[in-house]
Amino acid sequence: MKKAVSTLAAAGLALAILMTASCAKKEAPKPQDVTVNMFQLKVEIKDALDGYAASYSAAHPGVTVKVETLGGGGDYGGALKAKSQAGQMPDIFQIEGRGHYEVWKDYIADLSAEPWVKDTDLAFKVDGKVLGFPVAIEGYGLAYNADILAKAGIDPASLTTRAAYEKAFKTLDAKKKELGISAPVSMAASVAGGMWWVAGQHNLACYWGGGLPFDDTSVIQKALKGEMDEPRFTQYAKYVQLLFKYADRNILLNGSYDDQVGAFAQGKTAFLHQGNWVDPNLKQLGVTFKIGYAPHAFLDTEEKGLYLFAPSWYVVNSKSPNAQAAKAFLAAMATTPEGHDYMVNKAGMIPAFKSVTLKPSGQLSQELMAANARGGNYGVFFGMLPDGAGQNVFAPVYDLFAQNPNNLSQFIADMKKAIAGLPGMK
Repeated sequence: MKKAVSTLAAAGLALAILMTASCAKKEAPKPQDVTVNMFQLKVEIKDALDGYAASYSAAHPGVTVKVETLGGGGDYGGALKAKSQAGQMPDIFQIEGRGHYEVWKDYIADLSAEPWVKDTDLAFKVDGKVLGFPVAIEGYGLAYNADILAKAGIDPASLTTRAAYEKAFKTLDAKKKELGISAPVSMAASVAGGMWWVAGQHNLACYWGGGLPFDDTSVIQKALKGEMDEPRFTQYAKYVQLLFKYADRNILLNGSYDDQVGAFAQGKTAFLHQGNWVDPNLKQLGVTFKIGYAPHAFLDTEEKGLYLFAPSWYVVNSKSPNAQAAKAFLAAMATTPEGHDYMVNKAGMIPAFKSVTLKPSGQLSQELMAANARGGNYGVFFGMLPDGAGQNVFAPVYDLFAQNPNNLSQFIADMKKAIAGLPGMK
């Protein structure tokens, strides 16, 4: 009897242990799947970023990173506002400076404690807090096809003044048939075509910072008070006039991003008004000819520098329940070999992080790295403008001038009026 009772007790104990283990197993919390939604505006890195997000997701079970891209002239700011109104704010989104920050500051998380902060000098900061992850170092001059310039007898090293450009453009224009080009310059300026940023943002940056010390913001600070430096702007306006007069007219007035980059890639123009972000596009288009950068030299005196800047930053939605997962994704991009490989080899960017030892393969990115090492470059300050100024205030003025480049005085008057209205946008 005792043995039977003992056996029964043992069986009961074993059953209790099994039930306890079973309950414990059922009660153990399961890690919840997290989806990090990222909304970004750099169309040229779309495929590379999509690929990196997929690889990251595969390596981090329970985390899925989904990337949505809207750029290349699309209204990114308007689309982000629509998402906000619909209650669909992404976990990671992109800002382009203080103007965008002022619009979205209530949604931007403090990133000061992130591991990559000490590895960069280009984080977006406000009041000592790190709020933005620098997407890349970007920059530009006026890109050139070295083969075409050589055939035309033009030394790109001589292009350091506006007068030198005028002479070069005239030479190229006179030899179009011989060189097989449609025009000296590939540049787009159409607001309707979504190319407002080429002139209204990147070219206008030459007026704000060209020929000045890298951190000299005096010209744009003056503009933020509604004032134009007329002697300086007149020289700049004459340079814009040259670009417009010698640009492919169809591309200038109606061309898309693909039209503009494609014409240069096909050897139809000698110059391209774009930054190093086109390196992946040029590779996809099979470009093999030697490419370089000449300065946007609009002054009567020499300018030899290029324009270098961190044009945009990823920010994390402070109101998102997935904020920690979003921060981890960005941290991995900045601190892991896989992230470095993505930024340099896949996306063709110049990373803003000092620990990255990889070198970009793109010719224009290499030109920027060399320029950065030389020094004497110029700052890019359009991020200091009120939100929408480039697209809605300045770009339409350039669009109008592109239609009639002979009307220089009207362009100067229109831009003076546009600058005078800046204080009212704050």
